[in-house]
Amino acid sequence: MKIKKITAELLKPLLPPRRKGSHKGDYGRVLIVAGSKGMTGAAVLAARAALKAGAGLVTVACPESERKYVACALPEAMTFGAACAGGAFSAAAASQLLKFAAEKKIDAFLIGPGLGSSKGARAFALKLLKTLRLPAVLDADALNALAAGPRGFEIAASPFILTPHPGEAARLLGKKVADRPAAAAALAALTGGVAVLKGQGTLVCGGKNILQNPTGGPALAKGGSGDVLAGLCAGFLAQAGLARGFTADTAFHSAALAVYLHGLCGDLAAEKYTERCALAGELLDFLPAAIRSVRHEA
Repeated sequence: MKIKKITAELLKPLLPPRRKGSHKGDYGRVLIVAGSKGMTGAAVLAARAALKAGAGLVTVACPESERKYVACALPEAMTFGAACAGGAFSAAAASQLLKFAAEKKIDAFLIGPGLGSSKGARAFALKLLKTLRLPAVLDADALNALAAGPRGFEIAASPFILTPHPGEAARLLGKKVADRPAAAAALAALTGGVAVLKGQGTLVCGGKNILQNPTGGPALAKGGSGDVLAGLCAGFLAQAGLARGFTADTAFHSAALAVYLHGLCGDLAAEKYTERCALAGELLDFLPAAIRSVRHEA
């Protein structure tokens, strides 16, 4: 399978100027399903990333017990508190979220950051993944729930992007990742989605095509970085889907755009703060410069 490098020229058409007279509904309604006791930061980072990517409306669905923490941390996002136990989603929350999504005309989901690994949280994630039929990004604990569940993945979302790091990929595949391109292709084939295999030279695989990312480095090796990437994927997917249709192609290119810009933000953050000192929450401060770089703007 031939591997191509992600370039700014490839991505530039994916960042069209916003139309005059457009409104927030034109740029996507994203529902971030994330967070649990002690891990609301993951939900906040992901939601902020979706907003900075340009999504028009972002709602964080979190356990009701944790809702106040998310609301205080990110006033630009709306919140929805769902059924919970012990600070994590309970299985009953899945139907609540599906009803909420239908009422609010949600365009795309992000499921996984900070959900936790409790039995209830995993049962919730599996139930939601089996029934959700909207476009989605699957990250972190959503992937771990799939890996821990029955073999033979049931993912109803379409299209969808999954964003595992090598450890999560190994759990999904049932074996250690030795050949990264082969693993990315296997993940895409196994799940039927676009696979983003994170790590040095992150790979984006959509069926027969694999793109390798040239941006990013050690500045991204810090907790929360993956939450930011997942939020960018969701934000770009919602916009691309409304503009060009929710297809495997728009999911593939949205993932590539998010991966490249996320890595470039890391590079720019490293220049200012050093690779050691850059924080995940600071990456998005460099997104405007990264976007201008892709669009060749001064």
